[in-house]
Amino acid sequence: MSSTLHPMLNVAIKAARAAGAIINRAALDVESVRISQKQVNDFVTEVDHASEAVIIETLLTAYPDHGILAEESGSTHGNPGADHIWIIDPLDGTTNFIHGFPVYCVSIALQVRGKIEQAVIYDPSRNDLFTATKGRGAFMNERRIRVSKRTRLPECLISTGFPFRKGDNFNNYLRMMGDVMQRTAGLRRPGSAALDLAYVAAGFTDGFFETGLSPWDVAAGSLLVTEAGGLVGNFTGESDFLEQKECLAGAPRIYGQLVSILGKYSKFASAGDKAAVRAAVETLKRGGAAAEGEDTGLNAPADDTNNAPF
Repeated sequence: MSSTLHPMLNVAIKAARAAGAIINRAALDVESVRISQKQVNDFVTEVDHASEAVIIETLLTAYPDHGILAEESGSTHGNPGADHIWIIDPLDGTTNFIHGFPVYCVSIALQVRGKIEQAVIYDPSRNDLFTATKGRGAFMNERRIRVSKRTRLPECLISTGFPFRKGDNFNNYLRMMGDVMQRTAGLRRPGSAALDLAYVAAGFTDGFFETGLSPWDVAAGSLLVTEAGGLVGNFTGESDFLEQKECLAGAPRIYGQLVSILGKYSKFASAGDKAAVRAAVETLKRGGAAAEGEDTGLNAPADDTNNAPF
């Protein structure tokens, strides 16, 4: 595969591996890493900054006219008016990293005229490299990956992220978690949204949902999922989600079932949308899907919709 990689993807891989080397060196003595707090429970380390710096240097050396959107430095580097914008998270899972919990990654995506066209997610602790080029499939360590083939929600493993910032709607999230947990084989919270999306693409999990995410958390992972045959959008199933702080991903059949559960919690759902979702869920509970021979797993307690936030 390496000989046929898109040149821009090759540069992104070089940048991600250089950042991963910095992260791995720091992980050997994580106790000595200097940490500061951007806001409550939102940490940044000198490793985030060093990782971001080497990524930006690598990308702009190769493509000096490109723009940059990075978690720590925003749009202060490169050409903000460029058609080509690199969207970077230099260390997704910083809280995990500073505890020595080995679930974190580097995420780099290239957006061309508003569309994500290249993606790299690199897990330095496992040396796992996920890559995608629009229209050419998704890969993990140069092997083609595809989303899970599961179609029954009760058999599915779903990943998520918990609210951790002041002002997050914690009670709303508990209701979402309750709705999903009662209908699936398990719910996981690994702590790195970018890696969560890579795992959906690889079929390690069947779906993912989270609120409060920024473009650099989901840009690369979203292309991995779609190139692996999955769907990505907001909780109502709309695909234009990158700036909406609401992300849902999964294999197509599972994605649809998650929309029917989570749609009512979307900040973009109108009263009519919420009523329609509730009606669809009730139809499924009464056996509408059973007529097609499919168990959707929507057999929750009869009063569970009373928990909805509307």
